[in-house]
Amino acid sequence: MLDLEAIRSAAKRIDGVAHRTPVLTSTTLDRRTGTTAFLKAENFQRIGAFKFRGAYHAISHLTPDQLSKGVAAYSSGNHAQAVALAAQLVGSKAVILMPEDTPSSKMDATRGYGAEVRTYDRYTGDRVAMGNQLAEERGLTLIPPYEHPHIMAGQGTAALELLDETGELDTLIAPIGGGGLMAGSATAAKGMHPGIRVVGVEPEQADDTRQSLQRGERIQIPVARTIADGLAADIPGELTFSVNQRLVDDIVLVSDDDIREAMRFAFERLKIVLEPSGATSLAGLLKGGFTGRVGVILSGGNIGVERFRELLG
Repeated sequence: MLDLEAIRSAAKRIDGVAHRTPVLTSTTLDRRTGTTAFLKAENFQRIGAFKFRGAYHAISHLTPDQLSKGVAAYSSGNHAQAVALAAQLVGSKAVILMPEDTPSSKMDATRGYGAEVRTYDRYTGDRVAMGNQLAEERGLTLIPPYEHPHIMAGQGTAALELLDETGELDTLIAPIGGGGLMAGSATAAKGMHPGIRVVGVEPEQADDTRQSLQRGERIQIPVARTIADGLAADIPGELTFSVNQRLVDDIVLVSDDDIREAMRFAFERLKIVLEPSGATSLAGLLKGGFTGRVGVILSGGNIGVERFRELLG
């Protein structure tokens, strides 16, 4: 059951392990957008992204026997690092499936946390089927990137912290890939302030959630080619969509150029580094159409210097 109480319970479980990340403000951003914006900087979270919250929360619920056998995961990067570190912290081991075109900085970091990495072609391979097969063959517990109540509850602690610090907001903006961050965030936000407007942001090429919400059912699209690789889901999660269908009020689409502009703004004006997926919600805010007090979840900052220069140079 995913509700506000489950997210508060997750916050207690990860307290002292996950970082309580800062909330940033900028008068320049406020003038440009016509809002009073509060930016939850999950790029300062452990492993550089919000994913650590859910991964650690889920792994912390495993039995000693499950931990002794190890865990498996599939991920384009941030969930991989989160599972690898969380497993290391509790004395377990991790085997991670990652796309072969994953940025090297993310793959190297995953191995650096002690995980075994296996690669696949994201455009032809079925990572869910491969992940389930890997877990079954090796006796591992699969930790999915978003399709699990403990994952969603853990991710929702980011919005919980944001609202605890800012008080009531008019709007909460978060990126949507598989939908776990949004499901947890929307549950926390509307549980605390039922009148809040919850807006998801997707890359234009990866609008599986927008199309699914319009149709009233989960729609599968071709795997997107977008710089926001962490948001390139081809279909919303079944569990996450059941939550987001009830709680998400609107979806904003942004282009790769919009995302680059947001990365540049974050670097030049906020003095922080965001990866493309992590800058997507900021891109949505910069696109306009918002008023009042707005919370924005900056979901991650895992990008190497060469890739950063390539995208913005």
